[in-house]
Amino acid sequence: MESLIVVFHIVVAIGIIGLVLIQQGKGADAGASFGGGASQTVFGSAGSGNFLTRSTAVLATVFFVTSFSLAYFAKEKATSLSTEGLPSIEAAKTVEQEAPVVEEYAPAESEAPVID
Repeated sequence: MESLIVVFHIVVAIGIIGLVLIQQGKGADAGASFGGGASQTVFGSAGSGNFLTRSTAVLATVFFVTSFSLAYFAKEKATSLSTEGLPSIEAAKTVEQEAPVVEEYAPAESEAPVID
């Protein structure tokens, strides 16, 4: 499920990039009055602004929804991994009590090397 959302998230991100690159800037309307007319537009005389703006808004909403769902999955995975494989507090205390105590080793005087 998570990998499907990641793939869909990437496709939506590429779609947003494409729609933003297709849109004309606000200054492009001034150029249309000097002969660039609406007869050359694919979307009719009303222009493409309304369609592309709405499409970008829809894709942005879908992008945010997929972002939140991926964040939820990441949180759930992190929560499950943080407790996995760790002993409980009670188990750690019993292991600590059962651990053998290592006594310090002090060599006897006879074992010490003699330097002449």
